[in-house]
Amino acid sequence: MTHRIARAAALTAAAALVLTACSSNDSSSEPAADGEVSGEVTMWMYPVIKDEAASKEFWTGVEKDIEDANPGVDLSIELQPFAKRDEKISAALAANSGPDLALVTPDMAATYLNVGGVLPIDDALPESERDAFVPSSLKATTFDGKLYGLPIFQNVATNVVNTKIFEDAGLEVPDTWDEVLEAAPILAQKGIAVMDYAGTTEQTLNLSFYPFLWQAGGTVFTEDGSDIAFDSDAGVEALSFLVDLYEMGGLPDEAPTASINVDGSPWAAGKVGIHTNGLPAEVEPLRAAVGGEGVEVALPFENEERVTFGNPGLLSLTSINKDENRAAALAVLEYLATPEFQTELSVASGNFSPRTDVPAPGEGADYETLQEVLEFSNPGEPSPAARPVMAALAPYIQSALRGDLSPEEALDKAAAEARAILERS
Repeated sequence: MTHRIARAAALTAAAALVLTACSSNDSSSEPAADGEVSGEVTMWMYPVIKDEAASKEFWTGVEKDIEDANPGVDLSIELQPFAKRDEKISAALAANSGPDLALVTPDMAATYLNVGGVLPIDDALPESERDAFVPSSLKATTFDGKLYGLPIFQNVATNVVNTKIFEDAGLEVPDTWDEVLEAAPILAQKGIAVMDYAGTTEQTLNLSFYPFLWQAGGTVFTEDGSDIAFDSDAGVEALSFLVDLYEMGGLPDEAPTASINVDGSPWAAGKVGIHTNGLPAEVEPLRAAVGGEGVEVALPFENEERVTFGNPGLLSLTSINKDENRAAALAVLEYLATPEFQTELSVASGNFSPRTDVPAPGEGADYETLQEVLEFSNPGEPSPAARPVMAALAPYIQSALRGDLSPEEALDKAAAEARAILERS
């Protein structure tokens, strides 16, 4: 039996579960008289599979499988570009025309929920199935106790180490903040930064400052999302850690404005020991840039906590979906939640699955460590104000690294702007 046939069989069983669940959900439509799920569903998918031809072939096959298993479902999977995704989905919601299902990030889901743009999908993922998912992937899409998105793939970022640098200096690879601070002056004497940092304001803080904030035990927002929390003692500790490292030569000279480019970077020149917040797709280019040997994937640093950024790709049910098509949309989501489908998507895209019963998309030490890193992933803090708050904070982080402001001053000034943004949102 091929994977697709197996998946189709799994969907047939899944559809029965959907019908049972939907019959008790006021927002769901009733199945057809013969018990068959029916309805029209449009899904907007994005370049999760980077090769355009391979992406088209894969999703065309998925569309056919679902329709074969559910003859009453008319599914259209439309491939969209990532560019201006948020704007296009927002415009569709405002016009009440567009996709029933759309691939979004956790903060996008939070924003759309704030304006009534997404609907709960609890019926598509029974409680019995939720234990199979990485807890943070479901937390990222849970608001007021309800699920507003199905995780179908999982991003993760962690440290990538040039082990030769540490071996040559007679040092163990740092695992904690204290060990980083101990190694920094020793390597600095050799003209080597213990780690890099992408301080450009164009870089998402999810892949620069926020992991250090979380490692210090801090958060961007308070737990209920009503206030800013990055100006806490933990926030000052995290920014002070970076500033102290920079002052002692533990970060490259260009760290305050650096991007994540590999070519021509201090890493490529053999002048950086640890590339922080590296994505899986970066590992091989980083390895090749220093000669192909001695580069290993490592766990994120530990301080108060061991944590890194890793958010799921979510398929959300939009408010465009009509009652008469609700059961069909939920059946599609049930299918996309199965381990059979998520295994195929993982292999085709090279991404990890949020399901713990789906293997890594490859073999070897890199994938084994990255799979372990999923346990420490933080999806960020979903908030309608997440992106504008990030934009307000980033320049102040940069100012502190340059020495223009102390960590306390930088975070206080940023927090004042961020609180004004939060009040408006």
